[in-house]
Amino acid sequence: MLENFFEHQAIRHILDAIRAWAQDNLFITYPLVQALVLLGCISVAFALAPVLRRRVAAWGGSIHVLRLRELLLGLATHLLALALLWPAVLVARHSGLPFHIIKSGASLISAWVLIRTVSQLVRDPGWARTVAWFVWIVAALNILNLLQPTMAMLDSVGLTIGDVRISPLTVVKSTLAFALLLTVAVYASRLLESRISTSDTLSPSLKVLVTKALKIVLVLLAIVVAIKGAGIDLGALAIFSGAIGLGVGFGLQKIIGNLISGVILLLDKSIKPGDVIAVDDTYGWVNTLGGRYVSVITRDGVEHLIPNELLITERVENWTYSHDRTRLRIAVGVHYDSDVRLAARLCEEAAGQTTRVLQDPAPKSLVKGFGDNSVDLEIRFWIADAHNGVANVKSDVLLHVWDKFHEHGIEIPYPQRDLHLRSAGELVKVLREVQATS
Repeated sequence: MLENFFEHQAIRHILDAIRAWAQDNLFITYPLVQALVLLGCISVAFALAPVLRRRVAAWGGSIHVLRLRELLLGLATHLLALALLWPAVLVARHSGLPFHIIKSGASLISAWVLIRTVSQLVRDPGWARTVAWFVWIVAALNILNLLQPTMAMLDSVGLTIGDVRISPLTVVKSTLAFALLLTVAVYASRLLESRISTSDTLSPSLKVLVTKALKIVLVLLAIVVAIKGAGIDLGALAIFSGAIGLGVGFGLQKIIGNLISGVILLLDKSIKPGDVIAVDDTYGWVNTLGGRYVSVITRDGVEHLIPNELLITERVENWTYSHDRTRLRIAVGVHYDSDVRLAARLCEEAAGQTTRVLQDPAPKSLVKGFGDNSVDLEIRFWIADAHNGVANVKSDVLLHVWDKFHEHGIEIPYPQRDLHLRSAGELVKVLREVQATS
């Protein structure tokens, strides 16, 4: 088996290609002309690069557009050089002239541009280094005219499963196509998301729904195109549908449930970005709606990731569901000897002087009852920015109430008990009992 492999025709093609390359490129009579063409194209690229940079520098927009601008500013010279070198290679090839030096320069510059682009898009250093090594290897094989023989050799060793043939070349091509298309799909979805987020005609929930749908469609399209590009028949993948259904039924129930719940939340608009909600002990405003969870940020700055399914099945308080206004209540007690009517009016004035309290409807103070130690009042007022917190605005109102009560002599009571003794003998008896027990 091993001997047959080394005697394969593809090995002979590689050896013949090496010999042909040496004959065509080491003993040619036009190396100087190729070098001059290469240097000329690079010089023209250097001359035109400032013009391209000035045009690209005027770009503005989202952060993704700015990142693309910075990438193009750094690669302006290289891109212009490639725009001149590859046409020169095509012209020389069709004219029957030597072009290896020109092609080598174009391949090296192309590899550098690709590596630089990948390093900007891929944040993982390990993946970036892997891609860089792969690109340099492909560039070297292309320079040595060994790329086609190598691809033929990789394609000659394969495994056939039904109507599907899998070879090392198929795996490499499908992996590269999937990675490239997935990167493009994700980047395109981010650009579209930034565009949609600035739209004034769409509601927040609809913006999230449209962006999520576009991202799913682009990713699925990238997968389908990668599979078709690798030469794999999509109909052959139907044999895996049963296994996928079984996996969904047993292992992905919660994930699928959260995904469906997220779609329901977006469609019924019960929860949208910016809403102030309370779920169990969590109170804060909705930051983002994800495919699996909802991000809720509390006043402490803690970000809670609440599963979408929980927001569907459990009781949720949405303080800004139908409108942004929220009514707050504060209990205040005054002494029985105080002027209750004056105290109620002062409470309304104190609430009205607080910055975040709305004047329409106006604050209201009501007598709730007669307690054991005080006359119980309740201050009711409205705010329109619950996402900025409710405890702080209550504190401001109480401080204003404190100042006005002290200014007008309104006493705030504290719990007390009156002890009535019928005789001095009972007092002595009580003191002795206390002394005995201590």
